[in-house]
Amino acid sequence: MNQAIRNTWIAVMLLFVLSLGALSYVQFLASEDLNDNALNKRQLFREFDLPRGAILVDGKPIAESKPSEGQFKYQRVYTDPELYSHLTGFYSLSNGSTQLESEMNEELTGQSQDQFFDRVINLFSGKANEGASVELTIDGELQKLVYDLIPDGTLGTIIVSEPKTGNILAMASKPSYDTNKLAVHSSSQAAANMKELLKVNGLSPYRNPAIGNLTAPGSTFKIFDMVAALESGKYTADTVLKNPPSVTLPGTKTPLKNFYGGNCAAIPEATFADIVSQSCNTPFVGISEDLGRGPFEDVTERFGFGQQLEIPMRVVPSVFPPDLDPAALGQSVIGERDVRATAMQMNMAAMGIANDGVIMQPNLVKQVIAPDLRVLSESKPKEFSTATSKEVADQVTDLMRGPVKNGTAVRAQVPGLDVAAKTGTSVIPGGQGLVNSWITGFAPADDPQVAVTIVFEKIDFKTGSSLTSPNLKKILEAVFNQ
Repeated sequence: MNQAIRNTWIAVMLLFVLSLGALSYVQFLASEDLNDNALNKRQLFREFDLPRGAILVDGKPIAESKPSEGQFKYQRVYTDPELYSHLTGFYSLSNGSTQLESEMNEELTGQSQDQFFDRVINLFSGKANEGASVELTIDGELQKLVYDLIPDGTLGTIIVSEPKTGNILAMASKPSYDTNKLAVHSSSQAAANMKELLKVNGLSPYRNPAIGNLTAPGSTFKIFDMVAALESGKYTADTVLKNPPSVTLPGTKTPLKNFYGGNCAAIPEATFADIVSQSCNTPFVGISEDLGRGPFEDVTERFGFGQQLEIPMRVVPSVFPPDLDPAALGQSVIGERDVRATAMQMNMAAMGIANDGVIMQPNLVKQVIAPDLRVLSESKPKEFSTATSKEVADQVTDLMRGPVKNGTAVRAQVPGLDVAAKTGTSVIPGGQGLVNSWITGFAPADDPQVAVTIVFEKIDFKTGSSLTSPNLKKILEAVFNQ
């Protein structure tokens, strides 16, 4: 064999090996990444021709694939789409998928590990793979109730959960949208519909506000202050604290005042319990100076700040900035400055106090059901963290009774029902008088069955306060048939 032929043969063999290696890499190592790549339309086109599993609430589909005579064999159809859009997300030819449609895609397309043997059987029988159905923990009637309590034109979120299990019974936000508009087979029409939806003030079809919007929590943050103060051993409910109308933040000339329009101005000094009840601000600056930043960093981390949570959708981590100087800490312990929390995080705060200091993992998925109705997987309660001791949780519960009995949350009172709650109002800098209005709490306080969190963003104070405590009352009346 002469040298030219030998070189050609070596070159051909090298090309063959490279081609084989590249094919093997694509087939076995990179297939998952390629399938998940938003630019890979081939996978999405193939899935549109398969019977995708349903998403169920109370055993009924809120998202399902129905046979179609159009471009693809199946059409994704959403029932009551505005009610559930932020939970189901969308499944779109041109816009990809979001929320449960994305996070549960393996189950919905029949590609999960639990469906491996079904795929093997289908391979030999020639049947197409069918997706499994995903049943949610959501209570359909309660979901509709809380959704209707959010007025159109507002930026509002309500979450109702079970403290003892972590199951989410309702999670609704406005503005909402019709997911069917993004599920159309026409890519150009889906893109045009998305363009129109993105014009709606406060709406992003790509984000669930309950787990994606970071908002200053205002005085609901004082739940963590109560834990830090009580854990220190320096404070009890009966500790008398000075309550001036204004204090100067440490090391600065910047004043911090009690919230305007409140009852704090009438009590120059009061017990810790009364200060919590009326949600006074200035005493907490003194507490922050006394304790330093360490306890607050520790407590917020235990409750979930800065941690990645999946429900199974990813929750944006809440923020309590580290290494705060005394002035910044004084502003932060009243839920202002750069402190940011999701509605889910503040619901976890209520759940943790309600459940003797233990936060259960928040969860939206009840079970996954095969096409032949076998239960492939079923969720079980799982601990997220021990946020504090039962002793401290019981003390905080008692303190949270105060706002409902004679404080900032009296409009949440339900006759015959023991309610614990904490309100919060954060002023939006440069927001022309607009605030974020919050309430988070649970009932019955002595044996909690539900935790409720309500937040309205960028709203005037009077309207916001009329939509927090009164709506908590309506939700609890419905839950407990009062």
